[in-house]
Amino acid sequence: MKKDIILCGVGGQGILSIATIIGEAAMQAGLQIKQAEVHGMSQRGGDVQSHLRISSEPIYSDLIPLGGADVIISMEPMEALRYVPYLKADGWVVTSSVPFVNIPNYPADTDIQAALAQLPHVVSIDIDQLAKDSGVPRSANMVLLGAAAQAIGIGYEQLASAIGHVFARKGEAVVGANLRALALGKQSSGL
Repeated sequence: MKKDIILCGVGGQGILSIATIIGEAAMQAGLQIKQAEVHGMSQRGGDVQSHLRISSEPIYSDLIPLGGADVIISMEPMEALRYVPYLKADGWVVTSSVPFVNIPNYPADTDIQAALAQLPHVVSIDIDQLAKDSGVPRSANMVLLGAAAQAIGIGYEQLASAIGHVFARKGEAVVGANLRALALGKQSSGL
């Protein structure tokens, strides 16, 4: 088993939480994992990306080469497109469908959606609205993780267990909200 994953979005959207959950699930599954440090602006509003490499065999580099990513998981659609050069020809993009307009020359939403539609495997959902409608508005990132679960290659139950472990110190209500969000994403993905 080997999966190379690029996580991307905008600072403050929960990219680090997604990386932590995937990393914990991989370790619980006995897999090797390497994560490149998060690059970009960590403060709210700046672009953020991270490389995660998961394998049953030793991993020697934490960086994913161009054309090497199996999955791009993005909290923001333009950020997903920014990293498409890293995607394998048969790779998956799992992204929020709603832009986070943080720059004055942000491309038109129709242009972004048209570019995404040109890719062979895309899941694009309104994670923020799904999270709000389901009573877990602060867990949109876990909705996205649930939508990407199948493409990641780590079992859904392992991701759920990792959520329980990572968020345990925040209490049962937070764990429960994040588990509901994960399930919602899985149901909404179509994978």
